[in-house]
Amino acid sequence: MDILGVDVFEAVVVAVWAMLPAYVPNNVAVLAGGGAPIDGGRTWNGERILGDGKTWRGTVAGVAAGAVLALGLNAINGPNASIFGARLPDPFPAVVIVAMPLGAMLGDMGASFLKRRTGRQRGAAFPGVDQLDFVVMALLLTSLSAPGWTLRTFTLPVLTVVVVVTPFLHLVTNMAAYMVGLKNEPW
Repeated sequence: MDILGVDVFEAVVVAVWAMLPAYVPNNVAVLAGGGAPIDGGRTWNGERILGDGKTWRGTVAGVAAGAVLALGLNAINGPNASIFGARLPDPFPAVVIVAMPLGAMLGDMGASFLKRRTGRQRGAAFPGVDQLDFVVMALLLTSLSAPGWTLRTFTLPVLTVVVVVTPFLHLVTNMAAYMVGLKNEPW
């Protein structure tokens, strides 16, 4: 379907494909988490810096999962690749394979830092920030590491899809994790 000359279906396909290595890390971190917290239990102004929910094991597992997924997507994304008639973006450059999932994890840590500074406890809702923190940092790190690829891939229609679809995907996956007992709250 074209809207103002934009193939909406293709924009959705490119957005989801290109963001998968950023969408997966936080979910894997929940599954693989536990162990030593990144902040080592340290506080700042009486509040934990990040909290017990941000662990080394979860972060490493999340980044690794995102990188492995990007490698897998590259393996099936050949020249002129398409899916259901929509063109796929260029394969992930080597530096993006790490930058995107690392950015996603750093964005989540940044949100935890902000939550602690604003008096929110672990798991407390922080509307807007909770849904887009990882996207902003993933795209920032990706654009710094591979600006040409980022500009070619994340066009205005694709970015629009990312900003609109990500909060919905975030809520759906968190609700599912809550329903199966992996999270204590559904957001």
